[in-house]
Amino acid sequence: MEKAVTMPDVKVYSTKQCQYCRLLKAFLDKKGIKYQNIDVGEDIEAAKEMVELSGQYAVPVTVIDGEVIVGYDVRRLNELFGDTGEKGEIDIIILGGGPAGLTAAAYAARKLLRCMIITEDIGGQALESWAIENYMGFRIISGSDLMQKFEEQVRNEDIEIEIDRAKSIEESNGKFVTTTVSGQKFEGKSVIIATGVKPRWLGIKDEEKYIGHGISICSTCDGPLFRNKIVTIVGGGNYAVTTAIEMSKLATHVNLIVRSKIRADEVYTSQYEGLENVSTYKNYTVSALEGDNMLKAVTIKERDTGEESKLETDGLFLAIGHDANTGFLEGFVDLNENGEIIIDNNGRTSHNGVFAAGDVTDTESKQVIIASGEGAKAALSAYSFLVNK
Repeated sequence: MEKAVTMPDVKVYSTKQCQYCRLLKAFLDKKGIKYQNIDVGEDIEAAKEMVELSGQYAVPVTVIDGEVIVGYDVRRLNELFGDTGEKGEIDIIILGGGPAGLTAAAYAARKLLRCMIITEDIGGQALESWAIENYMGFRIISGSDLMQKFEEQVRNEDIEIEIDRAKSIEESNGKFVTTTVSGQKFEGKSVIIATGVKPRWLGIKDEEKYIGHGISICSTCDGPLFRNKIVTIVGGGNYAVTTAIEMSKLATHVNLIVRSKIRADEVYTSQYEGLENVSTYKNYTVSALEGDNMLKAVTIKERDTGEESKLETDGLFLAIGHDANTGFLEGFVDLNENGEIIIDNNGRTSHNGVFAAGDVTDTESKQVIIASGEGAKAALSAYSFLVNK
């Protein structure tokens, strides 16, 4: 008689716009794991329950048979539900699941190539955008909604998506082997690197201590948790200003800390200037953080005079830029002084058989529509490489 399989008791605390929440639930769905989903952006009491369980003001939080997992922890999820065996050979390994990576996969599939996307983040930086107003075919659309359409098209092509992150890549016997953080290995005939960018941090004392305890880099994910609270946003570009606009609808008050001047597009600054519950501090930087377990205040410093003042705040959202996500390459391809992958007009890198696209490259303009086009070019270049090979 076969022994009955006991399904784990799984509870997921999430918000509607959180890409990591969506990835987590997609992972569980793929594994056939049933779970209870709780929207803490709408249910204030559930949000309090989540904070008591995890000590975090950040989603997602997953409780599996009593074990609390904070964030989208790929390594732990694969330990619990995944597999770590070596995979068979594929034509193109695509690293990254943002606009460039997803578009590259769609074009590769149309060429009847077997490809796999390795990513822990379907949608990439585009998911941080509250509103995209310059993508053809849409007057206005949120980054989350646009990337969901990208993902649906890729899944319709039956492209395998591995929820993981590349740890290293090497060439062995004419094949490219990617090792992931969870210990999986994938072998392919070519590679497209579209790993995008990672958020830049303040680099001040106790910053790491308050990550998830008041500091967040994803306002679309964690913003709803700060309803009726005071929040502070650092940055002066489009993302910072749109975050301030959206958070002004949820928070009691919003502080915007700008290092020099606001650099956002006029379409956003015109909306921002009419907000009544927002204070702007130009020519200021954040110099210190204060609180016990949770962030309670920030100290800001005037750059010319050095004068400091303290602002009480419940949340601090960082929107101060990004750095190319190329740390795992370790000399595998040539990079410029900014750590971006150097490519030619067709997405070729310095390493034969390796291509790159999107914000991770030295392409000057960083836009969703440009990343998508570069992803298509990289896929077509990889196809030509494979045909000639």
